[in-house]
Amino acid sequence: MSTIFLISLAVMALALCLTFIRLFRGPSLPDRVVAMELFSSILVGIIGVVAIATDVALLLDVAIVVALMGFMATIGFARFLERGGPRDD
Repeated sequence: MSTIFLISLAVMALALCLTFIRLFRGPSLPDRVVAMELFSSILVGIIGVVAIATDVALLLDVAIVVALMGFMATIGFARFLERGGPRDD
């Protein structure tokens, strides 16, 4: 693997660790949801870099599925907030 790939993977791994910390320490639910969206975006980037470095095109399909799942989770959270958020019925 090239040095550029290793450096980009290291930077994205560091960003993933920092996002993971924000995911657990986030003071509010929207902070955690934004961290989860960022987590999935960074994960898509990591999968993309590995796909390019190894010449495995199947990994790009995996990256698309992860991106769609992250997007759907964000849409679900937006609908949840639109309907009034958590309730004590």
